[in-house]
Amino acid sequence: MELPVIDLAPYLEIGDGELGAGLSESCSSVSRILRETGALLVKDPRCTAEDNNRFIDMMENYFEKPRDFTRLQERPNLHYQVGVTPEGVEVPRSLVDEEMQEKLKAMPKEFQPSRPKGPDRKWRYMWRVGPRPSNTRFQELNSEPVIPEGFPKWSETMDSWGHKMISAIEAVAEMAAIGFGLPKDAFTSLMKQGPHLLAPTGSDLGLYGQEGTVFAGYHYDLNFLTIHGRSRFPGLNIWLRNGQKVQVKVPVGCLLIQTGKQIEWLTAGDCIAGMHEVIVTSRTIDAIKLASDQNRSLWRVSSTLFAHIASDAVLKPLGHFAESPLASQYPPICAGEFVEQELSVINLKGSKGES
Repeated sequence: MELPVIDLAPYLEIGDGELGAGLSESCSSVSRILRETGALLVKDPRCTAEDNNRFIDMMENYFEKPRDFTRLQERPNLHYQVGVTPEGVEVPRSLVDEEMQEKLKAMPKEFQPSRPKGPDRKWRYMWRVGPRPSNTRFQELNSEPVIPEGFPKWSETMDSWGHKMISAIEAVAEMAAIGFGLPKDAFTSLMKQGPHLLAPTGSDLGLYGQEGTVFAGYHYDLNFLTIHGRSRFPGLNIWLRNGQKVQVKVPVGCLLIQTGKQIEWLTAGDCIAGMHEVIVTSRTIDAIKLASDQNRSLWRVSSTLFAHIASDAVLKPLGHFAESPLASQYPPICAGEFVEQELSVINLKGSKGES
């Protein structure tokens, strides 16, 4: 199955103008696709392939540095919510969630995810994007960024790509809200001053390039919406709402958006958090061979950004979703508290002696 691509340009061009029939249909398509698949491909004229390549070039350079250098940017006392997260720290949800494990056993064999045997083998760098609240109950989720030495354009590159991807998320969030029958700003008003994270991953295919290696075990994202630029190495599998497993192919110049747990909360389960994994596939092996022949980096970088609801905002079903028979399964909870609960499960809160 090929995921459809939504061109955001027509929506961006109208600004605050009236939606015509065509754009209303596009908004309905965005909400329907997110509901049915948990994933959406978009083309945003503000986010170019050149922007994505510039970012990936810098992150490849960073992840190739010696480990005694990269670990200087590690901040376990802040639950790894800024700076670098080494491999072997993040625990995939499917490894610790017994209810999820039972569901996996019931899946048809051809749709079952790979079974990780331990923590993820990927590195990740957390970089805050956008303004932060001056007063918040969740200061550790809104901490100052960590800047590695020897990268003079680090902040500029991270902020530029991060802001462009957040802009794409905001457009999709508005279109989705309209498609769901909510006010245009139903989601974006809750995103203001959220702890948005540009969180690129780095997976060492030179070290772990064997087919079947799991870099990110089967899991969902805890945030609102997740957006990725195109990676230079394939390996992302997603699961549609009907349980079908799909290998994702992101066309050049496109961005991939996935649903997180916070949008599930806000829609009372009408739109559920999309499940996904990153593994070494036969297509990854082919890309490794090509990169080796061309003497390119064998680090698989994903330019991931997690868009969040503001930490002090309340997660609860919005508008007509509050009348859903499933609404009671999504009781009101402060977004920051929800995030802390989720982080404790995947070992990013309370690890390395932290409470």
